[in-house]
Amino acid sequence: MGAAGTSTGTGSAAGAGAAWARPWLSILIPVYNVRRYLRECLLSVVSQVDESVEIVMLDDRSTDGSADLMRQLEIEFSSPTVRILTQFHTENQGISVVRNGLLDAARGEYVWFLDSDDCMHPGAVEQLRKLVRREQPELVLCDYSVLRQAPRLKHRLRGEGHRRTFCGPARQAITDRSVLLHGLFEAGHLHCWSKIAKRSVWEGLRFPAGKYFEDVTLAAPLLLKAASVWYEPQVWVAYRKWEGSILATPSLVKAQHLAESLLDLPSQVDVQALDERARFAWSHFLASHFIGTARTACDALPDNPGPTIAQYKAAFLKSCPMPLADLYAAYIGRAWFVRALRLRRWLRQAAPDAEEARLPA
Repeated sequence: MGAAGTSTGTGSAAGAGAAWARPWLSILIPVYNVRRYLRECLLSVVSQVDESVEIVMLDDRSTDGSADLMRQLEIEFSSPTVRILTQFHTENQGISVVRNGLLDAARGEYVWFLDSDDCMHPGAVEQLRKLVRREQPELVLCDYSVLRQAPRLKHRLRGEGHRRTFCGPARQAITDRSVLLHGLFEAGHLHCWSKIAKRSVWEGLRFPAGKYFEDVTLAAPLLLKAASVWYEPQVWVAYRKWEGSILATPSLVKAQHLAESLLDLPSQVDVQALDERARFAWSHFLASHFIGTARTACDALPDNPGPTIAQYKAAFLKSCPMPLADLYAAYIGRAWFVRALRLRRWLRQAAPDAEEARLPA
């Protein structure tokens, strides 16, 4: 995918007196059919950056006028930090291709993705700048809040004002792979916009083209490649929930991509070197998503969901770092009897295999 910028911006950090040979941060915003949210998204970023940060936006052939609004906003904000990229493909390519194009165009030392229907919390960039200057981590994890048009009491009670993206040590450098994988999968939030990495960490990593849940595929490899990871338990991103979003519209294609999103991960890490907590958190994450995809198959194919569920089950078992019998025993050992029964029920929706047949009734 080719891309060319219409404007560029490098400069000095405000109030710091330090000259930047290149932007210290690239904020990358893929755009597709989000015209009603785009101004709010861009304003939330432009309002807190100076010329030492570049904002790069790329439209994926939107049909709602998003591209026109992008050009209008570029003129309106009149900021040398904003770059609107011109893509050379003639049709919609999907968010993976757009994100890869943004990565190729990024010039900053650090890279931070932001979805164009989300917003950045005030002060987030300055907090990140102070952190990376002080600690120099290769990857930073941040927390997020949920942004709804009409939030209700139940949403506040669910903790949507502050969602943790990591269950592990905070405000310290983390290098232990078991700690990293346990913390990532225990929290269960594998989106790319809560992970700010040095551009060098992204070398050799690209989002799988044409796939949904592409960030699920790359979250663990990104953490494992970083020499040091820092979890900063601050809310820096407001994640918008709305009816037209990808996660709000389930389908069999999306279910298949989710089921297969971690197929390659076991080959990228020494599973036996991980501790039990990390292997269980990873396995439980997969089991939960297997149940979700199986339900999607039942809803979409009420007359004969079995073969499709069998495909999801095969992907689950291939991705899982624990043998099924060990996972089942881990549930029982934690007194998670309902979860164990729920997993067993959905596994049985597909033809049982020999390993499952050995599980206790």
